[in-house]
Amino acid sequence: MQVNTTDTAAAVDLSAACFERDFNEALVHQSVVAHLAGARAGTRAQKGRSEVSGGGIKPFRQKGTGRARAGTIRSPLWRGGGKVFAASTRDFSQKMNRKMYRAAMASILSELLRQDRLRFVETFSVESGKTRDAVAALRQLGMESGLIVVGDDDASTRQALRNVPHIHIVTAAEINPVVLVAAETVVMTTDAVKRVEEWLA
Repeated sequence: MQVNTTDTAAAVDLSAACFERDFNEALVHQSVVAHLAGARAGTRAQKGRSEVSGGGIKPFRQKGTGRARAGTIRSPLWRGGGKVFAASTRDFSQKMNRKMYRAAMASILSELLRQDRLRFVETFSVESGKTRDAVAALRQLGMESGLIVVGDDDASTRQALRNVPHIHIVTAAEINPVVLVAAETVVMTTDAVKRVEEWLA
């Protein structure tokens, strides 16, 4: 399939395996949930009664003190004691087969193309690194919000787009289901298209 780019008359040859897939809502949902789950830190930690310090000896005798019996100062009932159900570090990541993940990515890209939310340009760069020039370039594309996918990382372009609201830029290696689904418009360079097709092939 051939699609004309927005800034030149040249055409982009798109792979049917990547840009003409049927939309699989269940698979796309699974990939989004898996990606969001994998981004969770899960670095919480509390100490149970076996982990807090002290408590090697019975604090006072069993009878005759008038106090409730106690066997250790590490009891959750005591100040400084262990937590009853102590939280521990947890891995929230979900396993998703590589073939399924790639199929989900191709399904998203195909649906973006069908909805006219995916556009193609030869190149996109802001060599000056100035936000003013980046806004002018976006205005030429008629783009107010969305995602820009480039082949290689460009520090000056990232700097120029850094302060532009609702615009994000990523390389072809950084795209994921979450950023694609959330983007109102996705603009890809021809170099990024080739790299994505090589990855999803």
